[in-house]
Amino acid sequence: MKPAKRPTLQDVAALVGVTKMTVSRYLRDPNQVSVALRDAIQQAVETLGYIPSRAPDILSKARSHAIGVLLPSVSNQVFSALIRGVESVTEPAGYQTLYAHFGYDERIEEARIATLLSFHVDGLILSETRHTERTLRMIRTAGIPVVEVMETPAEPIDLAVGLDHVAAAQAMTEAMIASGKRRIAYLAARLDSRTRQRIAGYRQALATAGLPAHIVETEAPSTFTLGAALAEQALAEVPGLDGLFCTNDDIAAGAQLACQRRGLVVPGDVAVAGYNALDIGQALSPPLASVITPREAIGRVAAERLLGRLGGRDYPDRVVDLGYTLSLGGSVAQT
Repeated sequence: MKPAKRPTLQDVAALVGVTKMTVSRYLRDPNQVSVALRDAIQQAVETLGYIPSRAPDILSKARSHAIGVLLPSVSNQVFSALIRGVESVTEPAGYQTLYAHFGYDERIEEARIATLLSFHVDGLILSETRHTERTLRMIRTAGIPVVEVMETPAEPIDLAVGLDHVAAAQAMTEAMIASGKRRIAYLAARLDSRTRQRIAGYRQALATAGLPAHIVETEAPSTFTLGAALAEQALAEVPGLDGLFCTNDDIAAGAQLACQRRGLVVPGDVAVAGYNALDIGQALSPPLASVITPREAIGRVAAERLLGRLGGRDYPDRVVDLGYTLSLGGSVAQT
């Protein structure tokens, strides 16, 4: 099938009986033409199905009014909340958000950033803090502001907004220990940088309490089924296991259900905790304990800072830590 001919600016101008320059002025700012002409041009645009091309504007101006956002996962609820926060700022400010998915792979992130930069985006929001050397060189060459989100790196590329995952995981592990648990295993999936930080916090809490650590890990992506399988493995490997701290709520939900299928009482026999406080945790019985992460706020503050940087603002506090909250739900006994 031959592709349909895309209507041009000249087609719109001819239908209205004006010059291309007049139509172009209207598309940039409708207030630059009379009300009557405005209505006529809009009617022609709708009749023809004209799609404005921003390429000439992007090439001729310093600003594209587009922001690139890199996401490691498009299916994870964690990042939908982040997107809501970003768009709550960018949309009212007249900025488009261009999303790219990289599947937790630094090389794919590199390729996606190259593509976004080819569209002359004004800034980038990156959801990882580990990048290839080529990625860093491209960003330096582009000379645009960058905000890394979800973590609090010691040396951000430019700005960062997130939380301390080591501290959060340590706090949740300490809460499980305070509830009387002594044989706590950590269930880890994907093994991305944030999972590794959480493992570090878990280890610190146990080491301080003089208790052994046991980690069941896989590079497979998180699912409820995987959580159940990891829980079964931990129960087989750790005699007297009485706690499961999981790298996220998907894994934790599967783990809790697996324990209950075995006839184990949660939290009496086995306490279960997750991370990110997703809706699924509140649907379980008992409700799942989890680390509440301010993902929507992270997206909002990141977008505010990015647009502030574009407006010439300086931020001496390059890294913003928005903190976390523990919810012990009912799957970790409260002391």
